[in-house]
Amino acid sequence: MGNRLTKIFTRKGDDGSTDLGNNKRVPKYDQQIEVFGSLDELSASIGILITSKDLPPRIVVFLTEVQQNIFNLSGEIAAPEFSNIDAANVLALENLINDLNATLPPLKDFVLPGSTRAAAHCHQARAICRRAERQLCKLAEEKEINRESLKYINRLSDALFVVARTLARQENQEETIWDHERI
Repeated sequence: MGNRLTKIFTRKGDDGSTDLGNNKRVPKYDQQIEVFGSLDELSASIGILITSKDLPPRIVVFLTEVQQNIFNLSGEIAAPEFSNIDAANVLALENLINDLNATLPPLKDFVLPGSTRAAAHCHQARAICRRAERQLCKLAEEKEINRESLKYINRLSDALFVVARTLARQENQEETIWDHERI
């Protein structure tokens, strides 16, 4: 494959529009662009998480695979004739959730993000994932979206929650639980 990004700026977007990749220009606030932006932000936040010290190898492999799938999902949106996310991707998330959750104590109340730096970064990625999911659902009202991709992004936020809980306990830390009695 040749050089794909040989020119970084084109000045074409100076008017507030951007190219969807098919030479169709849309405003930079177009719903599809909003989804791309949130998915990009999600991948970047996962990249920050990956740089955390002493992450379990299984978590690093998982997060790296998620970054690949986020790019695949973006590709599906840009070129709907291609489908990359499938039921196996969703099942892999469900299996990870079940495996990790089996090692965690039962959750009796809401968890506040924090406890460890890695857990806090993972909770941030989860929150960004939820926004991306909302935006993707809105886009699905405008154009055809792979149903497995919608399931994937929904399960991904659940997986990031369980990973955050796992990381919070990794350093023998207790999770910070919401104190509802303070109300």
